Amino acid sequence: MNANRSARGISPERWPIVAFRIALFLIWLSLALAAYFALRPFTRPNPVPSRFLGGTARIAGARVKTTGTLPAGPAFFIANHVSWIDILAIAGATGSAFVAHDGLAAFGPLRWLCRMNDTVFVSRHDRRGVSGQIDDVRAALADTGALTLFPEGTTGPGEPLLPFKSSLVSALTPLPEGVSVVPLWIDYGTERADIAWVGEEPGLANVLRILARRRRLDVTLHVLPPIAPEALATRKSITIAARQAIEAAQSASERP
Repeated sequence: MNANRSARGISPERWPIVAFRIALFLIWLSLALAAYFALRPFTRPNPVPSRFLGGTARIAGARVKTTGTLPAGPAFFIANHVSWIDILAIAGATGSAFVAHDGLAAFGPLRWLCRMNDTVFVSRHDRRGVSGQIDDVRAALADTGALTLFPEGTTGPGEPLLPFKSSLVSALTPLPEGVSVVPLWIDYGTERADIAWVGEEPGLANVLRILARRRRLDVTLHVLPPIAPEALATRKSITIAARQAIEAAQSASERP
């Protein structure tokens, strides 16, 4: 299914929609960069990156709503991962920075933009590299007040969840005092199968396909209760508790 939808491409009548959204994005990017550098000497954290990402979500056709209660203090969000839209939605709604795998850092312009939002890059394959990022994680948390981690390590279909990798959670432990760990379920409703970036679909093809959509994309961020203190002892217990919480929320939403 995913390979077929990638191979279909975009119908000719949809390209004006894509072109319009790309033009809006370039204008929005230029305005955001000007505002970022204008504010950088005067404010920390800089509010522009999260607002830029939230605005980019709207340009892409997403409309984001949040359920549950956002934590009043510093927090680590642990979320499922379906699409690149996830990052735009979470940043715009919460102001969060992100813990990302180091593959994203290979592309210079993308790394530069990620760094503006205090992204912390970690290795997915070297556990010592993950644990060695603790200082960077704490610095980013101090700047933004929130960090988001996708422990699946890649995008998936949303339901069922992919396995959560506890090695990625190593970047968060030991937890700083006063920081809550909050599971976050990203819910695309009936659009989930169409939005999910899975299979062999190239990244650019996925981006263009979503930009070509006519209808609005509703995204709900379900902020779940913080993980109980007794489950915060190890990275494995944190990972298990977060996955169970998201699965339980998904199951509850499917009940009549």
